[in-house]
Amino acid sequence: MAESVDVRGRIEDLREQVRYHNRRYHIEDAPEISDAEYDALYAELEALEAEHPELATPDSPTQRVGGEPLEGFEEVRHAVPMLSLANARKTEDLSEWDARVRRLLGPDEEPRYVTELKIDGLAVSLRYENGRFVRGATRGNGMVGEDVTQNMRTVRAIPDRLDDEPPDVLEPRGEVFMRLADFEKLNRRQEAEGKPTFANPRNAAAGSIRQLDSRITASRPLTIFLYGVGEGGEAYESHSAMLDALKSYGLRVNPYRVHDSIETVIEECERRAAERESLPYQIDGVVVKVDSREQQRALGTVARAPRWAIAYKFEPLAGRTKLLDVIVNVGRTGALTPQALLEPVNIGGVTISRATLHNEDYIKEKGILIGDTVVVERAGDVIPQVVRPVTEDRDGDERVFEMPTHCPVCGEPVSRPEGEAVTRCVNARCPAQALEHIIHWASKGAMDIEGLGEKVATRFFDLGLIKDPADIYHLEAEQISPLEGFGEKSAENLVRAIERSKEQPFPRVLFALGIRHVGSVTAELIAERFSGEDLLRGVSVEQLVEINGIGGVVARAVVEYFALEDNRDLVERLMRVGLYFERVRTKPSDGPLTGKRMVITGTLSRPRGEYVERLEAAGGTFTSSVSKNTDYVLAGEEAGSKLDRARELGVPVIDEAGFEELVS
Repeated sequence: MAESVDVRGRIEDLREQVRYHNRRYHIEDAPEISDAEYDALYAELEALEAEHPELATPDSPTQRVGGEPLEGFEEVRHAVPMLSLANARKTEDLSEWDARVRRLLGPDEEPRYVTELKIDGLAVSLRYENGRFVRGATRGNGMVGEDVTQNMRTVRAIPDRLDDEPPDVLEPRGEVFMRLADFEKLNRRQEAEGKPTFANPRNAAAGSIRQLDSRITASRPLTIFLYGVGEGGEAYESHSAMLDALKSYGLRVNPYRVHDSIETVIEECERRAAERESLPYQIDGVVVKVDSREQQRALGTVARAPRWAIAYKFEPLAGRTKLLDVIVNVGRTGALTPQALLEPVNIGGVTISRATLHNEDYIKEKGILIGDTVVVERAGDVIPQVVRPVTEDRDGDERVFEMPTHCPVCGEPVSRPEGEAVTRCVNARCPAQALEHIIHWASKGAMDIEGLGEKVATRFFDLGLIKDPADIYHLEAEQISPLEGFGEKSAENLVRAIERSKEQPFPRVLFALGIRHVGSVTAELIAERFSGEDLLRGVSVEQLVEINGIGGVVARAVVEYFALEDNRDLVERLMRVGLYFERVRTKPSDGPLTGKRMVITGTLSRPRGEYVERLEAAGGTFTSSVSKNTDYVLAGEEAGSKLDRARELGVPVIDEAGFEELVS
């Protein structure tokens, strides 16, 4: 008995030591012992728990390695919604916001502001009960997120127990992210293991948290900054007091400053913009909040965004480098797209060696020459594009880019139809188009075949296992499992995912066919009027343009597609394997959005087609442009001119959470 008590005491002592040093290293960035000393403590604790499994507890630091894979994530409804933020692009926008806040509060109120760095990561919510971590969830649509508790337990910067005396229920909110140095190490490791690399730290963090296998999450170098509280937030008189309290509980808090005037807020925003590239992690702006919680309550929210907070967004990151050459890629519709090969340049912690040039006209309009020094921008701090040449740096050795007259993949002649900006390969059997068509077919917005991403599809194509989308449905686990990187289980999972894709509705199938000009919305409109059999039998341009929202260009593209024998053969083979080609039901006449017109703009958390599907299922109508007849604008991140137009016309602007309320 005495030995058991001694072991129990030693385990508890080791747990406290490991927790303490975890906090010093991962939260406070101030380690007190060497890595070797920490590893020795951790190894002793791990060994004692293995010898005495009856003394193991789920909140032990050793449980951060992850557990068995999950089947899927359960939904979590946020007790307090996780709101979106209005954006400011210019300092004048901040001054206007300050004036609005003061007007709403009245002349007797003097607001103070808090500024925080806007971390570019994944928004999450943590839940502590009686000081113990019990749940982690993603933001989701602001109202409902995903339960990622098992994954969040692996993030060492999230303590399993809080210090001091927190409220009985506390729901801190923040951003999970990856430091730039850790991101680069992760990508080097991925390359060494023959795995795909990540485009940017934000994608890496978001993908890591949403892994069904938490052991993968545990292997990723994630950290967190907390910037607010949902449930339990009523205990604090001010936002700054809340942040101070979170720090005292042992939580990692987003750096912040308190300001007495909007002038110092603007100075802080400009200072942070100037130093953003020197930070060890990515930021894309500064969040400004009214400090007083009482004033926050008085200001309230509008369209699911608080009036008491605003995000000052930085201009896209840019850099200068040499345009070494221009290559031409061939897409799934035969479009030839010029791409810049650049002298590698580091922009915001990411090395850029390629960038888009859009099309031939873009190159001519910008006056870009091969050999130019060019300005490269990361649009949305993610997608690199060549913005303009630096003409004053020219030395006379530059040369004009010429679009090829023959396809760089199959060698057949290319064509540029009158009135179009895109040059195309007209060979329907071009290998580049065939592969891109397969990749598009399996993509999330189309047939959503999990496990058949670009690299796997390319590999299967190169091996001759698949030549077109219909071949996908004849793949067998026995063909896949012997391939490197696959096993019996992963092969069976892929075959099951392929089988599940047969349940996708006809609009998804029609979109996945890759018909020129037919996006997810257009596919919906066509599928409400015609079935696959109708289209195969022959539908005229005149019949198609009778559909509201279908114009002559789209109608001709559809007719031309189904007139080609190769395309008809593909559709018939897809029908034979059991895909849906039945006409879909029309919109309800008595849905919650019947008679309402909505514009959707910006980057959303799910494919745009899903929102259109749900809008129309609720009786609403999707339109592409904002007018005085528009009832709502659903705006995601980086919403541009359509959002500006909506504000000019006074059209209600909603975010994803507001959309959920409208359609439910």
